[in-house]
Amino acid sequence: MSKLPISETDLQAYVDAALPPARRSEVEDYLAAEPEEARRVRTYLAQKQSLRACYNPILDEPLPQSLSALASPPAAVAERPSLPSRWSLQRIAAGIVIALVSGLSGWAAHDRYPPAESLARAAPLSLPRQAAVAHAVFSPDVRRPVEVSAEHEDQLVAWLSKRLGTPVRPPRLGPLGYELIGGRLLPGNVGPVAQFMYQDASGQRLTLYVSTENTANRDTAFRFAQEGAVNVFYWIDGKFGYALSAGIDKGKLALVATAVYDQIEHK
Repeated sequence: MSKLPISETDLQAYVDAALPPARRSEVEDYLAAEPEEARRVRTYLAQKQSLRACYNPILDEPLPQSLSALASPPAAVAERPSLPSRWSLQRIAAGIVIALVSGLSGWAAHDRYPPAESLARAAPLSLPRQAAVAHAVFSPDVRRPVEVSAEHEDQLVAWLSKRLGTPVRPPRLGPLGYELIGGRLLPGNVGPVAQFMYQDASGQRLTLYVSTENTANRDTAFRFAQEGAVNVFYWIDGKFGYALSAGIDKGKLALVATAVYDQIEHK
C-alpha cells in the first residue's frame, strides 16, 4: 500500500505531538528529505516552547478576584458533583489567556479592534509579557513575519499612526546591524498596539512593541525583564510604552534598546 502524502495537517499534528507512532515516523522521514519544510517545523516548535515558557507560570498564579466570583456556584447548586473545582477553573482561566494570545495572528487580519475592557480588567498582561509573547509568535515566522513590509514604510507608518491615534515611527537601527523588515497591528489589553520587526545579516530578529495603554504610568525607568527565552527592555516615554524583545543576550539587547531610547528622546 502506498503511503499517504504528508499534508500541512500532518505537520501541525507533528508539532503538537499528536501523531500515532507510524505516521510520526513517516513525517520524520519526509522532513529529513525536505530541509525547507524541516526548518519551518523547527520554527513552529521554537514558537511553541517560547509560549510555554512565557505562560506556564500563569497556571500557578492565584485566580483573579473577578474570576473567583464566577468560580463560586450559587448556593442552590453548590452540592452538585458535576461542577468544576476552583483548581480546574483556574487552569481553564489560564487556558483562555493562552488561547487569546495564540489567536493574535488571526486577529491581525481584521481592520477593527473588538471591545476587550472586561478581559483587561480580569487579567491584564504586563507590557514586557505582551511584547515577549508577540515576539515569540511572529519573529519565527518564515513566510509572513510582518503584515506590511519595509518597502511600504510610509503606508505602514500612516496606518499604525491612525490606528493608535498618535504619530508613531520606527527608529533607525542600521548602524547596529539591524534593518527594518516591516510591522503589524496587534491587540493590547484594551486597544491596538504596534509591532516593528528588525533583522540582522545572520537572520536574528528583534521586535519593538509600541503601546499607548501606559500613559497614566509616570514611571519612566528603563527596565529589564526575562520572559521565558525572550529578553525584554521596556520603558515609558510620553504617550508611549516601549518594549524591545529578542532572543539575544542582555548586554547586546541593552545596546540596541539604548539606541532606540536615544532616538525617541531626541525626536
